[in-house]
Amino acid sequence: MIDTPVGWVASHIRRYVQTDGADGGTFHGVPSLLLTTRGRRSGTLRRTALMYGRDGDNHVLVASNGGAATHPAWYLNLSADPAVEIQVGAERIVGRARTATGAERTRLWPVMTKVFPTYARYAKETGREIPVVVIERAD
Repeated sequence: MIDTPVGWVASHIRRYVQTDGADGGTFHGVPSLLLTTRGRRSGTLRRTALMYGRDGDNHVLVASNGGAATHPAWYLNLSADPAVEIQVGAERIVGRARTATGAERTRLWPVMTKVFPTYARYAKETGREIPVVVIERAD
């Protein structure tokens, strides 16, 4: 398994893993989880920390990439292989990821901008539609 090497994300993942989710379940007051995807080219498992929201039993992610012009690698990976694992606190969940579209995306976008208002600014800064991802339990 390869963890995201970016400074703050790498340290957040370390804390999350070392404490089995007791430390790291929030990031600056926003709920945080660990997402594991399979690399679309390498086949290697890759883990990153992300803020999330909820929609019933589903977990919702935003592929903002900080407002960059390109999608984050984790989103490209789950687009190629939707089988994922998330860790929420100490709980590990095997799931399937899908991109919300149409009315579902329209409904979930404000849910996620309430979770993390900066997503709205990111959407204005980029020329791409920022994907909203729904993780459903696979069990």
